[in-house]
Amino acid sequence: MVMAAHVAMLARASTSSLVLLILAFVLSTVVTSSGSPDSDALLKFKEQLVNNEAISNWNLSVNPCERERSNWVGVLCFNGGIWGLQLEHMGLAGNIDLDALAPLPSFRTLSLMDNNFDGPLPDFKKLGKLKALYLSNNRFSGDIPDKAFEGMGSLKRLFLANNLLTGKIPSSLATLPKLTELKLDGNQFEGQIPNFQQKGMKTANVANNELEGPIPEALSRLTPNSFAGNKGLCGPPLGPCIPSPPSTPEAHGKKFSILYIVIIILIVLLLLAAIAFAFLLFSRNKRRTQRSASSPENSNRMMSSYCRDVHGEMPETNSRSRKTDPGKLSFLKDDIEKFDLQDLLRASAEVLGSGTFGSSYKAVVGGQPVVVKRYRHMNNVEREEFHEHMRRIGRLKHENLLPLAAYYYRRDEKLLVTEFAENGSLASHLHGNHSLEEEGLDWHIRLKIIKGVARGLAFLYNHLPIIAPHGHLKSSNVLLDESFEPLLTDYALRPLINPEHAHMFMMAYKSPEYAQHGRSSNKTDIWSFGILILEILTGKFPENYLTPGYNSDADLATWVNNMVKEKRTSEVFDKEMLGTKNSKGEMIKLLKIGLSCCEKEFESRLDIKEVIDKIEELKGDDDEDFYGSEGNAYSVRGNNQEGFSFSMDR
Repeated sequence: MVMAAHVAMLARASTSSLVLLILAFVLSTVVTSSGSPDSDALLKFKEQLVNNEAISNWNLSVNPCERERSNWVGVLCFNGGIWGLQLEHMGLAGNIDLDALAPLPSFRTLSLMDNNFDGPLPDFKKLGKLKALYLSNNRFSGDIPDKAFEGMGSLKRLFLANNLLTGKIPSSLATLPKLTELKLDGNQFEGQIPNFQQKGMKTANVANNELEGPIPEALSRLTPNSFAGNKGLCGPPLGPCIPSPPSTPEAHGKKFSILYIVIIILIVLLLLAAIAFAFLLFSRNKRRTQRSASSPENSNRMMSSYCRDVHGEMPETNSRSRKTDPGKLSFLKDDIEKFDLQDLLRASAEVLGSGTFGSSYKAVVGGQPVVVKRYRHMNNVEREEFHEHMRRIGRLKHENLLPLAAYYYRRDEKLLVTEFAENGSLASHLHGNHSLEEEGLDWHIRLKIIKGVARGLAFLYNHLPIIAPHGHLKSSNVLLDESFEPLLTDYALRPLINPEHAHMFMMAYKSPEYAQHGRSSNKTDIWSFGILILEILTGKFPENYLTPGYNSDADLATWVNNMVKEKRTSEVFDKEMLGTKNSKGEMIKLLKIGLSCCEKEFESRLDIKEVIDKIEELKGDDDEDFYGSEGNAYSVRGNNQEGFSFSMDR
């Protein structure tokens, strides 16, 4: 009996232990699956976002932070806690769920720049401990409540530039004690600037709005660029404020009468000017038919027009000319003969072309030919930022980079001066109208150009730690010297170009990744280089140069892939390319490299080192092993296509 009771007690104990083990396992499973409070908060925030594929690795299988290391894309970590979010260039839209982020104890910074958020600005007072808030380059719209930032005593940086915000600048911004950086430029704010009193304010930019009235004394030490584009602003650092005369009914009626007369006079003058201009244009066209466009007189006329644009008047060339202060050129090259802007404006010149960012002129100064490029879309760049970037570019020295010789800064205009490249641009050789005596580039020259471009691009990648260090690589930005050595130009200008124009015109913003994810990558220039390789091999002009964004239907790589799949590869190569008889194997290899650079998914593209290694292997001579001794079928893989074979006449 006693033995039986003991056995029963053991059985009950074993059963209890088993139940406890099962219960502990279930509880641990529930805790693991539910995740930490921080993880749950971020996932709740993510649920409200649209197009959130860029943060697809946010999941409960791994903690967001391990000390300072982040396991989730865009999460900033400090001491194992979530310090902030940096979700930029991702094409995100939808609702910004601040209630989800508010419980995070260490949350201090939020950046959602360069996305597609729209509508009214959310109530960021819910994140009262924020130190930095970056929301530039979205589509937020409407008025901001005057007390929108009340109580955010820790806020140091606020970026709201390039949105669609209207109404008055919230006065609560002027009461934030720690605010040091403020960017409100490129909106539609109106009225007066609040009376900012922060002594530690380092930068504040309210340019390109509809503001008026006197500039607060605390902001008067900033540069004029910070207030440009607001016609109603006055006071230091702009012009003085002129008080308006008192308004009476009699004065108002008199003002209206005078205004009416002035308008009539202006209309008459405009009509007379239009008639005179039409007559002048007719006379000029008639004279041009009798003279060569390259005559010295025409060259001086072109420079005169340029001088009027740049300087406001054409300097006289005789001894009685009125002296002006044309500004100062800043030189970056020691081996070029120095000259001043006045010498440049007086030099004979010819127009080389007009591109998306400005016009180019060839001028001969002191016997040396130089190229002056006038940029129209850098007006938001402040002086010190521009000078520092120019000095950074000036330090770059490589045989395949066209060195920047000098530059000129003015608030509403920038000039860059380079040496003249004897053989013009690669685009003109590939797509220009060749005369009977002038033949297209042969295979060996094209391969030489591609190798030089690859070396110059690799140099930029090694010496400029920025995304897409060239940013605007295309055939018109590859110049050729007297020995057809390529020289890259217009490189590293992306940080200086106004964002709205960069998005419209620069090649970095026409890449597949920018179309898909709203951001560039460290392989964006590789895609542009792949398109350039295919352009050089096919002689076909890439339609993507002209489109405002990436278009797969206009993509040269798509066309090449389709031709290859249809076994029409022999029709791909440029018919004007000579010297190919014994080099077709190398041409096929280069075609494959070009397609590998043009993969739509940037992770699948070659990196710059792989590109260099593969291109340097090409010798320009036929590779018998590549063809094989019996047949002529080859496999090429590119642009997310499966491996496919094609044949080519030998």
